[in-house]
Amino acid sequence: MDQKDLNKRDWIAGLDRGLAILEGFDSDHPRMTATQAAQRTGLTRSAARRYLLTLEHLGYLYSDGKQFGLTPRVLKVGWSYFDSAQLPRTLLPFLQRATGAINEAVYVSVLDNWELVFIAKNGTTRVMTTGFVLGARTPAQLASPGIMLLAFEPVEKVKAWLGASVLAPFTPFTITDSERLYVEVETARANGYAVVEQQLQIGVRGIALPLKNRHGELIAALSVSLPMAHESRESALARVLPILQATANTLINHL
Repeated sequence: MDQKDLNKRDWIAGLDRGLAILEGFDSDHPRMTATQAAQRTGLTRSAARRYLLTLEHLGYLYSDGKQFGLTPRVLKVGWSYFDSAQLPRTLLPFLQRATGAINEAVYVSVLDNWELVFIAKNGTTRVMTTGFVLGARTPAQLASPGIMLLAFEPVEKVKAWLGASVLAPFTPFTITDSERLYVEVETARANGYAVVEQQLQIGVRGIALPLKNRHGELIAALSVSLPMAHESRESALARVLPILQATANTLINHL
C-alpha cells in the first residue's frame, strides 16, 4: 500500500490531474460539469474544463455540451491489467482446482490503498448471487479478504485509518464501530484466516486467508464468498478452509 518516492523532475503533473479527473467519476457522480469536476479534484474550473475537453477529444469522455461522462474506452485502460499482468494468469489453474473441490467461487484480491480489488476469480456452474465480478472494488473492512489483508498492515496505521473513516452500514449487521472492526482484524491475524458475515450483503459469508510467496511475503488474499443458508460457520470452515489452505500452500512456490 506504500507508494515509492518519485524524483520531482520525473513528475508529470498533467498526467496526475488527468487521471484525477477520470477517478472523479463514480456511482454518485456519473456525470459532471466542469465546476463539479473542479470541486472533486481540487483544480480550478478552467483547468478542469480543459482536461475534460481533452479527455473527450481522446474518446474517454462524452459530453452533452454541459455535463461529461465516461465512455467504454475507459475500460480499455483498466482491462489492460488483466491482459498484461502475470499474477492472474498464474493463479487461474489453481483457482479452477479449488473451485472443483469445494463447488464455490474462489477469488484472489489485493489492497489498493484502503479498497479491496478482485484481480482473479473462478466461478461455479450453480447460480450464485453472492459473488464479486472481476475488477470489483469494495471497502476493505466489508469483506473477508480485506480483513485478512488489513491484518498484515501495521497496527497503528490500521487503527488510525479505522478511527478516521466514516464506516457506513450496508446491512443491519455491518460493523460501524472502529474498535469492534479492529477486533475482527486482530482475530484474523491470530487465526491465520478471516471470516466475515453479512457485512456487505445479507445472508453472505466470506472466508479468506493470505497468499504468500516462497520468501514469506504477502502477495494477496485467497477467499470464497458463499450463501450462509442453513450451514453453520463451523461447518463452512470445515468444508472450505482445508481446500483454501492446500491451495495457498501449493501456490507458495509459484508466486
